[in-house]
Amino acid sequence: MSSVYTSFEATMAELARHCEDPRAGLFGPGSLSWEMGREAFVFLAGGRAALLQTAHPFVAHAVDQHSATKTDPLGRFHRTFEAVYGIIFGDLEFAMSQARKVFHIHDGIKGLIREDVGRFHRDDAYHALDVEALLWVHATLLDSALVTHEMIVGKLSYDYKSRYYEESKIFARLFGVPKDALPKDYAAFQAYYHDALDSNMIAVGEPAREMADFLFTSERRAARPVMRWYRTMTAGLLPKKVREGYRMKFGPKERFVYEASLSAIRLGAPLLPERLRYTPAYVEAMKRLQGLPAIDPAGRRVEQLILDFVQPSL
Repeated sequence: MSSVYTSFEATMAELARHCEDPRAGLFGPGSLSWEMGREAFVFLAGGRAALLQTAHPFVAHAVDQHSATKTDPLGRFHRTFEAVYGIIFGDLEFAMSQARKVFHIHDGIKGLIREDVGRFHRDDAYHALDVEALLWVHATLLDSALVTHEMIVGKLSYDYKSRYYEESKIFARLFGVPKDALPKDYAAFQAYYHDALDSNMIAVGEPAREMADFLFTSERRAARPVMRWYRTMTAGLLPKKVREGYRMKFGPKERFVYEASLSAIRLGAPLLPERLRYTPAYVEAMKRLQGLPAIDPAGRRVEQLILDFVQPSL
């Protein structure tokens, strides 16, 4: 076994030893990770997180060369969140299996960048287990979750964000980020994130722009207005540098749609019954802890209907 795998398995064993209730998994119902992750509106920031990730050239070229993004963009998007939710809401055994699955997949993703972009050059070698890229991907998920919650639910206290960041370190380590590579606290994370965003490590290249076009496109005519709306919302949520890198329009018309939509979501979200607000992964986790069959057929059916509506070829 290579030293990379040995280190990863040591991390897995360490985290498993600190798990108080294997049925609840590594986080559990009292965690902020469950509290934040259960809200369905978090998917509003899914496009933001995805485009921030591919704004790192290593990530963009790896996804372009090793995934079905161009033929199945929404499917890849969905599978990514399934893995994330499996680690957050799964019991200990399932969370570990998902982490190992992702780690093994990433270990086989290697290649060469095919363009000069940012501080990277054509024929630079990338590896999906590159610590710098992994940390950036983790940062985009964490920051996007916080940004969306503050925009819809309301301002979160610094203490809340700090506690959420400390929990997120568990997920980051399962994702393959070494403990010593993680910013020590939330203040250090904020500094890292903004410095990275402003640096030439983050630069949108052609493969990233192509994937963005595929992500917001649907062959189903009826779904196209929805995808245009989602593109507008994603543009509004993105930092200006990245939005401009993707050449996404965000003029007065788009800004009006964005602001009006956020206002409607803020007003409507608290009025929804919990069953509609919460993700199937959370519902299934709660059923598991109650000793019930851990399946949410209604929620999963709604998920599939949405996927089929937007991308019927799945």
